[in-house]
Amino acid sequence: MTRPGNFPSCGSGSGGAPRVLAAGPHALLVELADGEHAEAFHAELIRRRERGELPAVRDIVPAARTVLLDGIADRDPGARDRLARDLASWRVEPVSRAGGDPVEIPVVYDGPDLDAVAALWGVGADEVGALHSRTAFRVAFCGFAPGFGYLAGLPERLHVPRRTTPRTRVPAGAVALAGPYTGVYPRPSPGGWQLIGRMPDPAALWDPEREPAALLGPGTPVRFVPVGEGGAPHAGAVPEPRGRTAPAPLGGAAPPTGTTPYAGSAHPTEATPHAGPTPHAGPTPHAGPTPPAAGPRADA
Repeated sequence: MTRPGNFPSCGSGSGGAPRVLAAGPHALLVELADGEHAEAFHAELIRRRERGELPAVRDIVPAARTVLLDGIADRDPGARDRLARDLASWRVEPVSRAGGDPVEIPVVYDGPDLDAVAALWGVGADEVGALHSRTAFRVAFCGFAPGFGYLAGLPERLHVPRRTTPRTRVPAGAVALAGPYTGVYPRPSPGGWQLIGRMPDPAALWDPEREPAALLGPGTPVRFVPVGEGGAPHAGAVPEPRGRTAPAPLGGAAPPTGTTPYAGSAHPTEATPHAGPTPHAGPTPHAGPTPPAAGPRADA
């Protein structure tokens, strides 16, 4: 990604102040201090776009610590530069965790790394599912493979490192942890995250016949529901996943309008933490995506 020499970056990027960079002739990349600031900035962009307060932008793509605005209409000279200066001056409120009904993901908590995660958490293996399913998650951004969302929400004490040796094949539907994130693999692929369970039927995660195709788009609240081997909820779990727009069998709020549900490189942060505007057709033969360089490495 090259920044034209006649386009100075705007903002310092320190603290909560965004740093705005040119990204080609019709795009801007906004760098934020951390994931929470990136989530909040993305939510503010969506709000302003829905209110008609944002210039025409084709795609708004959040990533680990950045938000890309691609396809900025340049109807008059200097339009993008003015938008860059405006973005750098925004003061954005933290993301509100209140919202609509979450998408509910049924999980059988029987993953091969359950004991290892339990040891890291200092609990019994039978307590991992209870702790995980009581957490309110939200999709921070998407990447790696179509339908793969990086779900934030785990408290810091429950963050875990990725496996020392990645697996050559992780099955579709695997529920996995790495660093601050939870993810659900939409299709089989290599991966190095800690596997704690499985979604019995992962087909709903990515459905090209549905709009949007990704069940877990940026900003979507998510709840994991413990189920038994046959898919029946455990005692205390929600009996039925709530309905979403057909034909998805799972339920919850749709991702914010104007959001690109999947974009970026297969590795959002191995080279940089930025996501690009062009989706991949599927997973790459790497060990999986690596969220931000700071903190535990968390390839999928």
